[in-house]
Amino acid sequence: MMEWEMIRERLDGLLASGRHGELRGALRMINEVDIAQYMEEMDREKLLLIFRVLPKDISADVFSYMSTEQQQVLIESIGDHEIRTLIDDMFLDDAVDFLEELPAGVVRRVLRNTNAETRELINQYLQYPESSAGSIMTIEYMEFHAGDTVEKAMEKIRQEGLDKETIYTLYILDQGRHLMGTLALRKMILAEKDAVLSEMMDPNPISVCTTDDQEEVADLARRYDLMAIPVVDKENRMVGIITADDLMDVIEEENTEDFEKMAALTPSADEYLKTSPFRLALNRVPWLLIMAAIAIFTGMIIDSYEGLLKNASIVLTSCIPMLMNTGGNCGSQASTLIIRGIALGEIAFKDIFKAVWKELRVGAMVGVVLFGFTFLLVYFIYHATLDVALVVALALYCTVLIAKSLGCILPLCAKKVGFDPALMASPLITTIVDATSLTIYFAIATAILQIAPV
Repeated sequence: MMEWEMIRERLDGLLASGRHGELRGALRMINEVDIAQYMEEMDREKLLLIFRVLPKDISADVFSYMSTEQQQVLIESIGDHEIRTLIDDMFLDDAVDFLEELPAGVVRRVLRNTNAETRELINQYLQYPESSAGSIMTIEYMEFHAGDTVEKAMEKIRQEGLDKETIYTLYILDQGRHLMGTLALRKMILAEKDAVLSEMMDPNPISVCTTDDQEEVADLARRYDLMAIPVVDKENRMVGIITADDLMDVIEEENTEDFEKMAALTPSADEYLKTSPFRLALNRVPWLLIMAAIAIFTGMIIDSYEGLLKNASIVLTSCIPMLMNTGGNCGSQASTLIIRGIALGEIAFKDIFKAVWKELRVGAMVGVVLFGFTFLLVYFIYHATLDVALVVALALYCTVLIAKSLGCILPLCAKKVGFDPALMASPLITTIVDATSLTIYFAIATAILQIAPV
């Protein structure tokens, strides 16, 4: 951290003194990501100056790491020729990524300053469904014909490799551009120069379709430890690849979305500090309204047992928060593990009975401990009668079992009907368990204490 502050001060000094030649040399020694971070808080004038000082061979890479806001400022500030050069130097998937976030007027200007072939490719990318494999793929990959030799392939890599996003995996196609197999660069380098690629390739490559969901693509790459995954159309024709850096972005995006849903928030792709208070409020209100509506039923349950609470020990009322909190926590524990299992492909809907049976056994063991603890707590600390202590402890035991079961069932059912399982995490499941636990609580109290509810 201290080293970066020193570097920043050095860059600021060179910029302020107008020593642009030295500034260019200093920037060349810094990683592109760090340069983009350095430019993040700059005003339009300094941003444009730094970008024009940047060595041409890294300016496109730096641009791809800049925030959308800074990219827009820069595009609006530079000339048409500079836009054309920038787009030509960028990898196509990076160009598509930033165009997706820009206003329509800015996008039209960028497309107007690209050549016809690039413009056609960008428009094709922009037409793929959002969050699909086609929308995040790149066409910069190394492709070969089945009959090519190692010597011919190596010569092609030397000529074209610098313009490709990755060369670690080679893709073998037939004359109709159908994907026949893949070949690791390491394996080819170690082979004889007259060896034929089709004899060394993996004839059963893992691939995805352009319309596949990006979350499924990331899961597939994780499962098979792929650095890149080929993308084909419905006729199995090769159209692109998705590289590891894009897969990591997808994983981060999907994880963030799940966290937001688990916290009862509408997912948002914008950064927190750059999101308006109105948008943040809008993301939160719908779920709060839903949970408030569910909570009304909890109040109605308490109200319907008003007579029981008046005639029984005050301990029954005092223990309601403890009962609801414990039930909600138990449900959240189970749902968190189930949602994680679903995300990793370890649990499917067909496993619902296995999962419920496992959680029932876990709940029984946890419940026994909580039963004993609660019974002693209510009897000795609250000085309640034995029957009241039994009511609270027994209700808690039953609540734990029900909460654990719901924590399994609800996420799996949500997945089955096409909803995101994360929707069934805390605090939504807590709200549902609250109403269930109170119903159990008062039913047990009515039966044991033999007091009418009203």
